[in-house]
Amino acid sequence: MAWKRKNGGSPGRGVAGGDDGEEKKVPRGHVPMVTGGGDGERVLVPVRLLSDPSVAELLDMAAQRYGYGQPGVLRVPCDAGHFRRVLDGAMHRCGISSSA
Repeated sequence: MAWKRKNGGSPGRGVAGGDDGEEKKVPRGHVPMVTGGGDGERVLVPVRLLSDPSVAELLDMAAQRYGYGQPGVLRVPCDAGHFRRVLDGAMHRCGISSSA
């Protein structure tokens, strides 16, 4: 899973690329998401995690807050720290290594 500030700031867990177009490249089997409002962090989430109940709840919250017609990358209504904890738990339950 890769973390990166939406505004091209310093990468988190080993993400390559910046605002020069590389940000739009999404590896197969991943969904790009942005946390919170404003300059949230861009996260590449493995598709396998979307069925996890905690992640599904965040997706429901996103639909309620932003609707289904969000343009661009899917935004989730929580800060990066909370989203990271939810994804770490989902990865553990799905048996995915956090270095993936």
